[in-house]
Amino acid sequence: MNRRSFLKGSLAASALTTTSLHIHGANKAGRKYRTALVGAGWWGGNILGEAVASGQCEIVGLCDVDSRQLQATAEKLSSLTRDQPRHYRDYRELLAKEKPEIVIVATPDHWHALPMIAAVKAGAHVYVEKPIGHTITEGRAMVNAARAAGRVVQVGTHRRTSPHAMSAREFIRSGRAGEIGMIRCFVYSGGGGPEKPLPTQPVQPELDWDFWCGPAPTRPYNGGDPRKSGEAWRGAIHPRGFRQYLDYANGTLGDWGIHWLDQVLWITGQQAPRTVFSTGGRPIKRPPVLTPDEQTSDAPDHQVATYGFENLTVTWESRQFSGNNAEKGEPVGCYFHGTKGTFHLGWRRGWTFHPVDAKEPVLHEEPQLNDPDGQNIRELWADFLACIQSGRRPISDIEEGHRSTNCSLLGMISYRLGRSLRWDADREQVIGDPEANRLLRREYRKGWEYPGV
Repeated sequence: MNRRSFLKGSLAASALTTTSLHIHGANKAGRKYRTALVGAGWWGGNILGEAVASGQCEIVGLCDVDSRQLQATAEKLSSLTRDQPRHYRDYRELLAKEKPEIVIVATPDHWHALPMIAAVKAGAHVYVEKPIGHTITEGRAMVNAARAAGRVVQVGTHRRTSPHAMSAREFIRSGRAGEIGMIRCFVYSGGGGPEKPLPTQPVQPELDWDFWCGPAPTRPYNGGDPRKSGEAWRGAIHPRGFRQYLDYANGTLGDWGIHWLDQVLWITGQQAPRTVFSTGGRPIKRPPVLTPDEQTSDAPDHQVATYGFENLTVTWESRQFSGNNAEKGEPVGCYFHGTKGTFHLGWRRGWTFHPVDAKEPVLHEEPQLNDPDGQNIRELWADFLACIQSGRRPISDIEEGHRSTNCSLLGMISYRLGRSLRWDADREQVIGDPEANRLLRREYRKGWEYPGV
């Protein structure tokens, strides 16, 4: 990638972002937006907390198919505000009765598209978690719905508003790392070992499991009580293990991968890869199990994906075993390899630049993250509100989120098929591969309608 393409639009983008991050609480008329949350789990609660802290949101509704999550989130909310939101199990009823102006969609991945599309059609602006959808044509339908409705849709790729990520972008775009020829994105975690199948359990009365599965296939239920963080439910589908079950998410590449591939697109200005190849498997976790009596997850325990852009190669690596300090630095982030040095953009440890010239100093910047969970939702929410007030596109606009999500989903399609893909980003089609194109969408379960593009 040449320096000219890095610098194109950099000053305008920088000014836009900087402006948006300094207007938190700037609604001078004192107006509060009627705000609702769909998906009242752990992460949804984090987003809701920032909505309350903004001083610009009145919380009018909470929606979840698990009443235990609703109750836990409502209790936390009561310590933050005097708002008394009504509780709902069905997002459609919430939209009809509460008529929110802002809707937060923080459900499991397979439930992002339908509530987001319904919300913008009902006139609401939406903050939707990443990845934006489970399949690529879901994402296109979401973009089209947002544009047709003229609503602001912000995607929860909050690293775009992390101060150290913003300065990293300017560092790289200014050419201080030289010409970038390769980027390696990665996340390593876990000690590994075979995955023990979990037994099928009776569905607790507080949970509507059929509605939780929704448009996706129905699997036997296993899970725990989301109110008890110490329970050994990790690895079960609900409440927080769903990302490793491919009916409901797309593994580590669809979870962590979108964050770092999004950083690559945002920093370099690239829009889409031309080629994608991914490989991986479950040699440590062992082949997946699914019987009426027990099951394991089915996502890969490690994966490597290679994305071919114009004059730039990007790789993704994930591993759920051998999580240790063998790799220097933080075991998550991106290495930008340039002619003047290597730039590591991380998470909790900020960024570090290692120059080629050993006489030059190593440069480092610490992060500025928010509690809980080391995030920058606060800054992203400020940008979201600013865009609602001004009408401009947000820093993590739905189309930007669609492109980043596509990178992850194309990697998963290549992994499933075991072959390389050539991607036509303008037509959003895999070139010369009908089988791959069939995987750009999936059939919804009876009773649910796949969104039209």
